[in-house]
Amino acid sequence: MARQRPSPQAGAEPLPPRKKWRAILLATLLLAPGYWSLIAGLVSIESDRASAPAAGPLIAFGLALVPFVFVVLAFLSEHPRAPGAVIRAMGLALAVGIPVSAIAADAVTGLVAGLGAGGIAALRADLDHSWKSRALAVLAVSGYVFALARMAPEVALMLTPALPFTGIGVADHLSERRRERERQTQGQAG
Repeated sequence: MARQRPSPQAGAEPLPPRKKWRAILLATLLLAPGYWSLIAGLVSIESDRASAPAAGPLIAFGLALVPFVFVVLAFLSEHPRAPGAVIRAMGLALAVGIPVSAIAADAVTGLVAGLGAGGIAALRADLDHSWKSRALAVLAVSGYVFALARMAPEVALMLTPALPFTGIGVADHLSERRRERERQTQGQAG
């Protein structure tokens, strides 16, 4: 049976919000166990207890799930070039997450920033979406986690897996609403 290639027009129509939020939700649900495994591994490294679990397998499992999170995000959001988007997402996650973790001196802020940067590349962007608004959303969420990690670390640890992709989705939603208002204003003026 011949393999069908995606149409060059794939991605020309805006992705329905329901599909976008389903992709965000499923990617977040897949991210959660990987995130918890990473955090458990990092805590285990710092633990002085003899009964602390081995950190290596926990960190390896958490890191192994990250590419699949980006695969889910790219393919379920019907990114027209999903495989390349996943590779770019992985590169961005490392390029942003590692330096942010070093600067912030905590792993949680770096995870949010890196996963958010990767999410910008993996989640399909329609014509109304701006990478700048997405980047600002990731910056805002990362700043929020940075501040929260200092004031209420337990809350920051609980919220972190839900924030990176949700922030991008909210930024896209606000961009769509702004464009719709601009179209209505132009329609009334014309």
